[in-house]
Amino acid sequence: MKKAILGKKIGMTQMFLSDGTMIPVTVIEAGPCPVVQKKTVGNDGYEAIQVGFCECRETLSNKPMIGHFKKAGQKVMRYCKELKLDDAANYEVGQVIKADMFEVGDKVDVSGRSKGHGFQGAIKRWNQSRGRKTHGSHSYRVAGSLGACTYPGEVFKTKHLPGHMGSENVTVQNIEVVRVDADRNLILVKGGIPGAKGSLVFIKSTVK
Repeated sequence: MKKAILGKKIGMTQMFLSDGTMIPVTVIEAGPCPVVQKKTVGNDGYEAIQVGFCECRETLSNKPMIGHFKKAGQKVMRYCKELKLDDAANYEVGQVIKADMFEVGDKVDVSGRSKGHGFQGAIKRWNQSRGRKTHGSHSYRVAGSLGACTYPGEVFKTKHLPGHMGSENVTVQNIEVVRVDADRNLILVKGGIPGAKGSLVFIKSTVK
């Protein structure tokens, strides 16, 4: 990948373009992400860098990670991720990746963990229709017929059923960067992205 950075979803707002068009945007606090480890072909068999994000107190981490950050001369970070950048060889430990690596007009993919909804029925989870409320029916939101009659006499796998909804990794592809505020480490992207306010997101140059 050409560009990548870790960030935190701040929330949504709106902005106006030069022609007066109003567009919805999501504000992301992107970086700063210091490089805490450098992978090389000689030592690891591939090139990559490991970056940290979001400073935290040591009680929120464990001893191995605390020692890992101290070895790199950095403060303890809450998140740590490996980035396989095309120019990973040009980065050094201690170098900081900031929001200004992206420019207005760039197309990016944003990944995050969607909001969790717990155990939900098939109507909310899969947008299925409810049962009729006439002719003495008392089953409105329960599951109806699930499978065939005598043959094969089982419910097929991948059938849409009630279950755990949300709290899974979701990626929104090919969205546009509409503003970059390098002084405050903010990136504004067009439209919505997965995750709740304050959740971790991963921004990278689009693959499409």
